[in-house]
Amino acid sequence: MLEQAFADVYSKFKLHFYQKVFSRFQAREASLTTVETFCMEIIQALGKPTINEFASFVQISPPNAAYKVNSLIKKGYLKKVQSENDRREYFLVVTQKYEDYYNISYSYLSTVMNRIKDRFSPEDVAKIEEMLTIISDELMPEIPLKSPNASHYAPEA
Repeated sequence: MLEQAFADVYSKFKLHFYQKVFSRFQAREASLTTVETFCMEIIQALGKPTINEFASFVQISPPNAAYKVNSLIKKGYLKKVQSENDRREYFLVVTQKYEDYYNISYSYLSTVMNRIKDRFSPEDVAKIEEMLTIISDELMPEIPLKSPNASHYAPEA
């Protein structure tokens, strides 16, 4: 029961995102391939990784990762920001262009979160938040995020 309920919610979020992405293809607004979209989602979720961190996470060679990153930079969805501590190191940062592209998914997340707050008591909402935090932080150690509990959807300042 629990597995199916979670799978249904997860699938609905994915399907909503894909539906919006494909509607952009219809309107010829999208310029990201499917693989590039996945790369961007990973880079955003990792929170400003280096090319090597990205390559290691997706288990591809650094030159292959650099090729993908350079393509995304040329399309304006990604930029490299030099480290202030180590001038040889660069971090991958999503651009506002990608944030605008990605917000098609975030707006649905906000809609669902508002429905949760309307439907459930504040105590139940707090319990859902506590449980999701535990799931993310403790029960999914294979996928570390640099900034746990931080919004990965908020545009960079």
